[in-house]
Amino acid sequence: MRLTSLLLALCLAGTTTFAQKVKYSKEDIKKMETYLFNEGFNTPSPKKTSTIILKDGTTYKGFCNKIETKKGQIYEVAIKDSATKKNANFNAEQISEMYVYPSNAEKIAKVAKYMGNIRNFGTKKLTKNTNNDRIYFVNQTVSLKNKKDDKEFLMQVINPGFDDIISVYHDPRAKETTGFSVMGSPQLGGGVIKSYYVKKRDKIMWLHKDDFEDNYDFLFGDNAEFMKKYPKNSVEWDYFSFLVNAYTDMNNG
Repeated sequence: MRLTSLLLALCLAGTTTFAQKVKYSKEDIKKMETYLFNEGFNTPSPKKTSTIILKDGTTYKGFCNKIETKKGQIYEVAIKDSATKKNANFNAEQISEMYVYPSNAEKIAKVAKYMGNIRNFGTKKLTKNTNNDRIYFVNQTVSLKNKKDDKEFLMQVINPGFDDIISVYHDPRAKETTGFSVMGSPQLGGGVIKSYYVKKRDKIMWLHKDDFEDNYDFLFGDNAEFMKKYPKNSVEWDYFSFLVNAYTDMNNG
């Protein structure tokens, strides 16, 4: 009797889960696949004025002529002061925020990469690869890939327009899903970034696509309307930027 009841319960649970799955239209899927994050840049321009704001409120403006990184993340910056012409070095522990411009060399490389993948034409904006605006970095204490000791780094915020609940940071070491090409033609498929650093409330973590489902409830589970519209059994990692944006909009009314 107990076994029969248990099997019935499991069957009902499976049926309920199946019933909760949402089928989206092609138009909806195209919208969800659109990449809304800013492009991640790793190299500041040494020819444009950078701004560094220290934790004590002091502001420095100058040309960023040297950066030190660990696993791609910035932990030390050197700038030549635009007024005094003197060099100044700062550790990430001293810095609250930093604003820099992307280097032309990296922008050119990103444009070439964009043009080399057909998928980009429908999901990303080329203008984000040629961005002339300042890039925003903020001090965060993080464990690199959730494995290393916590350390302060300057991390690029890639969702600055919708980061008030969930902040997403560029992972300079992130890999991309693979596609294929024929005889040197532009790549078909692939090109989806596999990992970011993500912060919600006081928790910041390295989020890999393989761990997306396990962390879905933490990221979005406190909004019942969102979970009903975008249950985790109906969405994919490819939609991540859209989901963060939609969740933020729903929470902000």
